[in-house]
Amino acid sequence: MSADNHKQERHKARQQKVKEQVDAKIAAATEEKGLVLIITGNGKGKSTSGFGTITRAVGHGLKCAVAQFIKGTWDNGERNVLDKLGVEFQVMATGFTWETQNKETDTAAAQQVWKECQRMLQDESLNVLLFDELTYMVNYGYIELQEVIDALKQRPPMQSVIITGRAAHRELVELADTVSEVKNVKHAFQAGIKAQKGIDW
Repeated sequence: MSADNHKQERHKARQQKVKEQVDAKIAAATEEKGLVLIITGNGKGKSTSGFGTITRAVGHGLKCAVAQFIKGTWDNGERNVLDKLGVEFQVMATGFTWETQNKETDTAAAQQVWKECQRMLQDESLNVLLFDELTYMVNYGYIELQEVIDALKQRPPMQSVIITGRAAHRELVELADTVSEVKNVKHAFQAGIKAQKGIDW
């Protein structure tokens, strides 16, 4: 057998083992339920990932809704698309909290959007929800952690919820089915490059 043929046979044997392991995991995954997904970490792309999942779900004919905390005053490319596809948006619309610098106003605005989130979490017709930047609201004390946990636990069994934002609370991480952490390796803004429409927002 030539060296090339030997390499091909070894590669084929390795890939067969990988296939068997993957097939076994697929066969073992029999439970069906709605998921809680958390996308956290200091890197760019958490909201983008959440919106990507919402877009995928809409593409499969699922009914989705979005609640946005913090970034509500910016033009939103994702909303420009998803509004046309029937995705409900509830937006805090006070902008970044470091701009308002008013805890009372921000708390009231967060509570108003959270009330809509609670409604969504009781609506069996909604398949996938995105609570964009919710982690900050919990960490700042604008929304009670226990309220969030209770609402997530009492939602319809097949409803999935995506939560984004930095520093996800430990108890939310424990509750979640899937947790992804986005790491910041390098960001153009740190080099003085202006945020760009269609890329950053």
